[in-house]
Amino acid sequence: MVERLGDAVARAVSSHRFPIVFGGDCTSLLGIIPALRGPLGPVGLLFVDGHEDTMPLDVSEDGEAANTEIGLLLGLTGHLLSGPLAARLPALEQSELAVLGPRDEAWRRQFNVGSLRDSGVWLRDCRETAMDPAGCAQEAVTHIRLAADQWWLHVDLDVLDPTHFSSQGLPGVPDQPGGLTWPELTRSLATALEQTGCLGWSIAIYDPDQDATGADAERIVAMIGEVIASLD
Repeated sequence: MVERLGDAVARAVSSHRFPIVFGGDCTSLLGIIPALRGPLGPVGLLFVDGHEDTMPLDVSEDGEAANTEIGLLLGLTGHLLSGPLAARLPALEQSELAVLGPRDEAWRRQFNVGSLRDSGVWLRDCRETAMDPAGCAQEAVTHIRLAADQWWLHVDLDVLDPTHFSSQGLPGVPDQPGGLTWPELTRSLATALEQTGCLGWSIAIYDPDQDATGADAERIVAMIGEVIASLD
């Protein structure tokens, strides 16, 4: 999956297209970022997510890969990883990453996992992002472009408040409270994409089994349309 997705995205970008990757979870970045970094040199990442996704493999409570990909891409974790995936990592410098929206402090604290901000990564948490979505987004891209002229946008929809978007997380498992509203997320993404250098956009974490009426799916499509319309 990692190799096929990375190859498809790299082909699209080399053909001067703007790929949008929808579906699955944040492990898509393990395909996208290494594949782009190879032929293009440094490629930054604007990571919009309710979690920092740096859970070390040896303390993970469930082995979920989507909790680990940022730590792996940065080389903060995964030192004992072997096989073809290990050969692709690390693929991201701390200066090439900016993070918007996490609210997982309490969960990380259970496993003694610190914040990326403590490691020097540019980060604005959920509260900070909600206070100034456009300003934070613009500042994030400005930071990334100091290290990399080209960058990728990734959005995990669990950055949204579950009262506004309930089709996130696992069925039967309480979603983490708090998060952005749809207008706050839309403003931040529209502002980010107004900046130069974005190569493409990935969107993850939507569970249709938790969306009986299809309302959340319609809202995702509407958000994408609003962001694109704002760029005209």
